[in-house]
Amino acid sequence: MNAPVSHLQPEIHARAVPSALLEALKARFGAQFSAAQAVRDQHGRDESAFTVPPPQAVVFAQSTQDVSDAVKLAARYKVPVIPFGVGSSLEGHLLAVQGGISLDVSRMNQVLSIDAEDLTVTLQPGVTRTALNAAVKSTGLFFPIDPGADASLGGMAATRASGTNAVRYGTMRENVLALEVVTASGEVIRTGTRAKKSAAGYDLTRLLVGSEGTLGIITQLAVKLYPLPEAVMAATVSFDNLADAVGTTMAIIQMGVPIARCELLDATTVRIVNTYAKLSLPEAALLLMEFHGSPAGVQEQVETVQAIAAEQHGHAFAWASTPEERTRLWTARHNAYFAGLQSRPGCRAITTDACVPISRLADAVLASVDEARASGIPYFMVGHVGDGNFHMGYLIDPDKPAERDAAEALNHQLVARALALGGTCTGEHGVGLHKMGFLLDETGAGAVAMMRAIKQALDPDNILNPGKIFAIE
Repeated sequence: MNAPVSHLQPEIHARAVPSALLEALKARFGAQFSAAQAVRDQHGRDESAFTVPPPQAVVFAQSTQDVSDAVKLAARYKVPVIPFGVGSSLEGHLLAVQGGISLDVSRMNQVLSIDAEDLTVTLQPGVTRTALNAAVKSTGLFFPIDPGADASLGGMAATRASGTNAVRYGTMRENVLALEVVTASGEVIRTGTRAKKSAAGYDLTRLLVGSEGTLGIITQLAVKLYPLPEAVMAATVSFDNLADAVGTTMAIIQMGVPIARCELLDATTVRIVNTYAKLSLPEAALLLMEFHGSPAGVQEQVETVQAIAAEQHGHAFAWASTPEERTRLWTARHNAYFAGLQSRPGCRAITTDACVPISRLADAVLASVDEARASGIPYFMVGHVGDGNFHMGYLIDPDKPAERDAAEALNHQLVARALALGGTCTGEHGVGLHKMGFLLDETGAGAVAMMRAIKQALDPDNILNPGKIFAIE
């Protein structure tokens, strides 16, 4: 396996940004342009542990025309353009490793068309998932993709995000129907339609979903909606050991129970979450589950899962049937990352995720947790284990290089194991900067060469979020 590039800070090859470009951007965008240090710094960091100089300027786009004009100006001078949504990425996606201009699309935040009869919605990329669900709530529909952070839909599409509901509703790959995209030349193109299927030409929508802003900048997207379930029930069940919790998950999925969410926290993480969220969950391995459907269907799912958990020595089965109780539990789960950071003041989190076939989940999770415990580095572990995806966060002192090296070694072991078990180096975080070395291990040189050829064909001057996913030779 290739040595992970993340053992060191990423190489910085900042391209010069001509003053003529800055003047042209200022003239075109006025107050929507900023070269102020504070604004640049805000757009030069995400939730990763990388430290990279900020972009040289920021443009706040308010329309597709704004994005097109900004890209055309940058292309004239061959200056990088890095799309920016809310800054919640975990793998360094938005960092300006080659300098350039940050293009903030957060002000493009309008829901353009709710087509309830077709179960679709068309919106701008700066709309966040919570804002989208607030906008469609009166229709009796909802958008289920829930990565935890209140991410923007454009960023979620660009990173092929998923989250806690993916086991039932899929990922952004399955839920994006159509895109409007600005290319590296500034041209505006459209891919896909709101129809449920198409056999017309190359599937450019799937190509762009997950491309991390390296092939085009998303300016509009159409996504699927789903009917709000008639009944929703959440439940927690504890286990004296992690193996039984994982075994329960595997049995639930293999029996075909249509569970909506199935999240795993180990005892260490439950303890951290209890402290942060002021909960009193048993400090043992925990499954946090949610069931959607008709009242009778939900009851049948619950009874089946309860029986499976009992066979695996589950105990302290508890229900959360009111919206307030469910919200409290899921908010605590989504805040596990911040709970981890607070558990070691001043730390930075080296985060990683992997996804394996469900039959190999126990092998992947148990070994990864054992290695983290043996290392002595504080950590947290959460998993969307219903689809074989789990996350580790290693909490390091940023002033101690030895801790960073140890955390990256743990990450390397985790990913190597996932690949050996037939899995992937990232289930939902994306490659960004952190997983570049692992992509080659997973896909092989031929596949990476094909990706590189696509990038060079669509972005010959390498201005769209350069330095991410793979290096351009």
